[in-house]
Amino acid sequence: MIAIIDINTGNLSNINRIVRGKVTSDPYEIEKSEKIIFPGVGSFQYVSQIIEPIKDLLVERIKSGIPYLGICLGLEILFENSEEGPGNGLGVFNGTVKKFNGVKTPHMGWNTVNVKSPSKIMEGIGNDSFFYFMHSYYVPENQYTVMETEYGNKFASGIEMGNIYGVQFHPEKSGNDGIRVLKNFGGLK
Repeated sequence: MIAIIDINTGNLSNINRIVRGKVTSDPYEIEKSEKIIFPGVGSFQYVSQIIEPIKDLLVERIKSGIPYLGICLGLEILFENSEEGPGNGLGVFNGTVKKFNGVKTPHMGWNTVNVKSPSKIMEGIGNDSFFYFMHSYYVPENQYTVMETEYGNKFASGIEMGNIYGVQFHPEKSGNDGIRVLKNFGGLK
């Protein structure tokens, strides 16, 4: 079962329709899940407070090796903190989520994703394909960056490390390529 973390935000029904998981924030359901999708819309501070009761469990499940896919804020929450404001992320990765400067925010609409390294969740999707973005903060490029996008500056639009996947774009709003990303994740062993 794929646990789709319910934080009272995001496009959960469309994600669930594609991967046929279970929308939940119940620790028991998360504990028995085989995969986790963390879709996030909203502020880092808000989400860091909402997940406090399940934060240790999420980190434990990620460290146990089950596949995790963070979408937008679900990617950002993998890091320690954000320039958006107070609150602690999961701290799976070191670093701070940054605010775009010198460009209109939010970065909203279609943009290309350059696949820098092979990615299991991008199998069957061409390089420089278009995906839908909606965010004002970004993860700087780092050693786990497998996809990059440019908006004012280049940023990590996708990361991958072992069982951990994260995308800054919204696959559930990105047409057939976005559906493919979610199905690729759902098919991981």
